[in-house]
Amino acid sequence: MLSSSTPGPSWAALAVVLSVLCSFFTPLVAVKHENFKTCEQSGFCKRNRAYADIASSHGSSWEAPYGLDPKSISFDKGRLTGTILKNVRDGETVRLPLTISFLESGTARVTVDEEKRQKGEIELRHNSKARKERYNEAASWALVGGLSLSKTATLSNQKEAGVSRVAYGPNNKYEAVIRHLPFGVDFKSNDETHVKLNDRGLMNIEHWRPKVEKEKKEGEETSTDVEDESTWWEETFGGNTDSKPRGPESVALDVSFPGYDHVFGIPEHAGPLSLKETRGGSGNYDQPYRLYNSDVFEYEMDSPMTLYGAIPLMQAHRKDSTVGVLWLNGAETWIDIVKAKTSSHPLSLGLTGRTDTQTHWFSESGLMDVFVFLGPSPTDLAKAYGELTGFTQLPQQFAIAYHQCRWNYVTDEDVKDVDRKFDKHDIPYDVIWLDIEYTDGKKYFTWDALTFSDPIGMQKQLDERDRKLVAIIDPHIKNEGGYHVVSELKSKELAVKNKDDNIYEGWCWPGSSHWVDCFNPAAITWWKTLFKYDSWKGTAPNTFIWNDMNEPSVFNGPETTMPKDNIHYGNWEHRDVHNINGLTFVNATYQAMLERKKGELRRPFVLTRSFFVGSQRMGAMWTGDNQAHWDHLAASIPMILNNGISGFPFAGADVGGFFGNPSKELLTRWYQAGTFYPFFRGHAHIDTRRREPYLAGEPYTGIITQALRLRYQLLPAWYTAFHEASVNGTPIVRPLFFTHPHDERGFAIDDQFYIGSTGLLAKPVTAEGATTVDIYIPDDGQPYYDYFDYTVYPAGSSGVKTIAAPLDKIPLLMQGGHIIPRRDRPRRSSGLMRWDPFTLVVALDKEGNAEGTLYLDDGETFDFQQGAFIHRRFSFSTTSSSSSVLTSDDLAASAKGPKTAAYLKSMSGVRVEKIVIVGAPASWATKSDVSIEEENVKGSKGGHQSRKASLAYRGGGGTGAGEDKDKAGWAVVRDPGVPIGGAWKIAF
Repeated sequence: MLSSSTPGPSWAALAVVLSVLCSFFTPLVAVKHENFKTCEQSGFCKRNRAYADIASSHGSSWEAPYGLDPKSISFDKGRLTGTILKNVRDGETVRLPLTISFLESGTARVTVDEEKRQKGEIELRHNSKARKERYNEAASWALVGGLSLSKTATLSNQKEAGVSRVAYGPNNKYEAVIRHLPFGVDFKSNDETHVKLNDRGLMNIEHWRPKVEKEKKEGEETSTDVEDESTWWEETFGGNTDSKPRGPESVALDVSFPGYDHVFGIPEHAGPLSLKETRGGSGNYDQPYRLYNSDVFEYEMDSPMTLYGAIPLMQAHRKDSTVGVLWLNGAETWIDIVKAKTSSHPLSLGLTGRTDTQTHWFSESGLMDVFVFLGPSPTDLAKAYGELTGFTQLPQQFAIAYHQCRWNYVTDEDVKDVDRKFDKHDIPYDVIWLDIEYTDGKKYFTWDALTFSDPIGMQKQLDERDRKLVAIIDPHIKNEGGYHVVSELKSKELAVKNKDDNIYEGWCWPGSSHWVDCFNPAAITWWKTLFKYDSWKGTAPNTFIWNDMNEPSVFNGPETTMPKDNIHYGNWEHRDVHNINGLTFVNATYQAMLERKKGELRRPFVLTRSFFVGSQRMGAMWTGDNQAHWDHLAASIPMILNNGISGFPFAGADVGGFFGNPSKELLTRWYQAGTFYPFFRGHAHIDTRRREPYLAGEPYTGIITQALRLRYQLLPAWYTAFHEASVNGTPIVRPLFFTHPHDERGFAIDDQFYIGSTGLLAKPVTAEGATTVDIYIPDDGQPYYDYFDYTVYPAGSSGVKTIAAPLDKIPLLMQGGHIIPRRDRPRRSSGLMRWDPFTLVVALDKEGNAEGTLYLDDGETFDFQQGAFIHRRFSFSTTSSSSSVLTSDDLAASAKGPKTAAYLKSMSGVRVEKIVIVGAPASWATKSDVSIEEENVKGSKGGHQSRKASLAYRGGGGTGAGEDKDKAGWAVVRDPGVPIGGAWKIAF
């Protein structure tokens, strides 16, 4: 007999039918705006915007209340100190210690604190356990170097009323002009001002004050200049009340870039690369850009709304000049942008107007800590930023190949079946991923005994093709009796606490959960033990980690995260460290993965969703829960580019879209775009249909396979680009303003990009039904060649070109002047390519020259730090109309180490099997061979060996008929047999 609560057969059948029907539809998804604050709902944002409005309404009569006491100024060994005095209406003077540090790199750092809080001379409300100081530890998480003070910076001894001047930077060509009243700093290079701090007088340090109950007298009017105190002492949103034990404490500053029209950076947002204005107007936003790491479910396009990560780095660019600021603050932050345009005088013939980009930054708490970079080039800024915050991790080679993921592969047999089907269809991949369902009841560091009964056997099958497994580990720990991880978390007191100093309990995937506090060194030590093989049984050396939900995401928390008055290690409030939280969790996981077994030291791979300044040192990121729509495909490109120029280039987006079911055309185009993501992963929601590439059917499966093979073919070029990023901070995929800082027509272009220093220019198709694309060829005076058929766009033909892009074609050009290394033999995984020979593609510039580099190491360990790597420069030079030479030179000669010889010996059999010269002159039609000279050949007289190799020339440039008339001439040298790591010369 059925109980009254059990559905009858007809209802059960209907439920099954509805379930089946729902599987055919993609649900309409949209962000729930009511779950996230606007500026008007964020007390300190509203107050600082209002402060700016008051200043603006006063115009030139505005008197900013901050002045630098000239008697307090001192300068010693590259550092200026002093005290800013804030004049308050009631006659009180607030003392704000100022430090301006001039660094050896040419970067300047401006820090402002608050004396009373610094000394602990304030009273906390509600018997709070929180620290009294402004949070001053962001630098300890974000910065790793580059802080050496300049030995040559000098304070001018020329007396100038109200001004102090400091010369600094390379050859002291930079100057900081420090105004005393009102306080402000102008940063100049070559006598021109590039960055201004507090030029508009919007600096605002909300000082501590006791709460005083005020009675408003009947009939009393409130001045429009009086501060809004309604959110000083508490703030309610989404059913949660923030107790604010320290009262109002925000910091704000205006930063202006005179003469700069474009600003970039401050990820993560789903909008254009060139940032929009935020004070309304046609095509602009009416909200500031927000940085408050959040689990934004189903985020929207073209919005300043906060997303999962925060890098408060902004760079301004104009022709041949790039400057920037880093606002080092881990609290909730908003940035307003206004572009003030000045028209030229009508009689000023030939002169255009000027644009000053004016920005306004405000954070809820913490220090004012601003770094100023004066470039002058994008690469200079990237290097200076990287020296401070660390360069991106050099990953294992498998990590830059293709990753296959979905929520969820349901059993270990399911994983093995997917693995076999990739092989059956000859589709390469390197990594398969497990989302949360592999665990026992969403308890991390466990396996579901029914569905994943043999995880070691699963991983052994993967290892047969040198493939890897990535498993998800999130920061929320299930609160369930008998679960050893939560028991240890509690007993060792390593969890985040609430405002009452008790362990914080919230809700996430497992239900009731606690959060590990990775600001605590003891928590990191404990976390490392959980990853050991004898602790997390069922894992193997080919297991790697995915850290998700680390904003942190709390389903029942305000704005889907923790209350701001939660308490972390050191008694810092969560409001102080919110944007840093995700970094600390990845840091703990990275350290845990470094050495899971004694003596087994390998480069970790960790994917993170939440990030901050410095996260690039520890792994990769992705753009979160996107949707299977064309606009999300298009938006992924500027999002990834923006992360790259902001110091975190190991970035990607879920190929195919996380939510929804993509059409086969969209899925195919997304794989073609994903081929050019630094982090390349297909991923899908649990409610979507299966979409592994082999399920698409022809012609889609074949086209997707070709896109994947292109990625694998170019892995040597990608790995070289990653190495370059790891030593000098340059992005892995580069927007046009970065590669061509002089070409103003390219500054705002964010749908095409270059891959590293290869000269490869890609423009993925992101529009439904498109069969052509318009690609902009920059004004660099070089020819461009189609990567696949060598159609040539001659030197001097810059501008927009329409290129055919049927479904099976990826728009990809080669800039003349580059040599591109690749491996052409298709394999099932990147690990199986380890001993494969190389092809060098030489794309000649207008002078008949080209150059490129190749970096190789074992792709797994840290042995490269002891010299176990190959780094070669290939140079092709045309010395006369009938003579050219290709050489290989050692870029690692000065970096030999104890493991150099052994590695070079292991690679001695890896050769160059083919050289393709694109743009070869017609005079080569009579050539049939080339002369090869190889050095350091064992058994050869004097270590030298000479020989010939065949050359085959194919005409182009109008020598043929029909479709060949626009093709470049090209030639192939087959089997030159030279070692990839050796010194040699090939004469043509």
